[in-house]
Amino acid sequence: MNAPVRELSYSQAIKEAMAIAMENDERVVLMGEDIGVYGGAFQVTGDLVERFGTDRVMDTPISELGGAGVAVGAAVTGLRPIFEFQFSDFAALAMEQIVNQAAKMRYMLGGAVSVPLVMRFPAGSGTGAAAQHSQSLEAWLGHVPGLKVIQPATPHDVKGMLLAAVADPDPVMIFEHKLLYKMKGPVPEGHYTVPLDKADVRRQGRDVTIVATSIMVHKALEAAGQLAAEGIEAEVVDLRSIRPIDGETIIASVKKTTRLICVYEGVKTLGVGAEISALIAESEAFDYLDAPIVRLGGSETPIPYNPELEKAAVPQVPDILAASRDLVRGAR
Repeated sequence: MNAPVRELSYSQAIKEAMAIAMENDERVVLMGEDIGVYGGAFQVTGDLVERFGTDRVMDTPISELGGAGVAVGAAVTGLRPIFEFQFSDFAALAMEQIVNQAAKMRYMLGGAVSVPLVMRFPAGSGTGAAAQHSQSLEAWLGHVPGLKVIQPATPHDVKGMLLAAVADPDPVMIFEHKLLYKMKGPVPEGHYTVPLDKADVRRQGRDVTIVATSIMVHKALEAAGQLAAEGIEAEVVDLRSIRPIDGETIIASVKKTTRLICVYEGVKTLGVGAEISALIAESEAFDYLDAPIVRLGGSETPIPYNPELEKAAVPQVPDILAASRDLVRGAR
């Protein structure tokens, strides 16, 4: 029997997933700065401290390195922590624990331990938070063997992927775009999971494949709707996971459409789009291409504070429209 479906915001879906995980498994604990009474920097944890108490919803000191280290240690010794960074940018302060400890312990100890740790990173631009609070750093962590890195784009997926992440024996990094927190969508009640290694074809098309991540999925879908009115049918692939990348789904789509655009908010150079491009170049799909691959990534600059410059620094719907028209109509 299918579970009832309601409309929830992205942040409500995260909170519900954490509550279900905590109800189902007493080893699940929440950690992070101001996640208790304050409810988190983006109010995602809400009233969970009242429901589960301070032994399971723990405010950590203002030290990302220290808090992340406690979370890694807790995971190794039997708990299943969910650690929240106030901003994804602050991962820079905790890279030792994430990259040198969490990602490597299973390997270095010959599989004798696992690190069932989830880390949540509010990410991305669009809130006027400027250069040190608006970055998209998922490609940093996607470079590290031992980590899983995901970017759910919908309330449905963020709940299901978070529940899957909690059950995973290895560290999972969840990048949550800040502009998605208020976005609403259908979310089933109760427990369900969404695979951590599968992309999702959000819209079928025949003329061009647009592989997008996080909030760019919604911009790609908006662009695809406008392109359809012009006779261009774009296929939109929601990558969902950047480590591992679901190459099978991307390759199948490119073989069908013969054109590829990668859209992501992180800086273009050495970003997610470069990996997807290489994946296609090294696969049988390369011989199907009728045009060069296009990457639409963030500008080579820190995110500006000025709202117009901030918007200009990352791909927007007009950029996707222009690239799609050029590819399909042969301007490139």
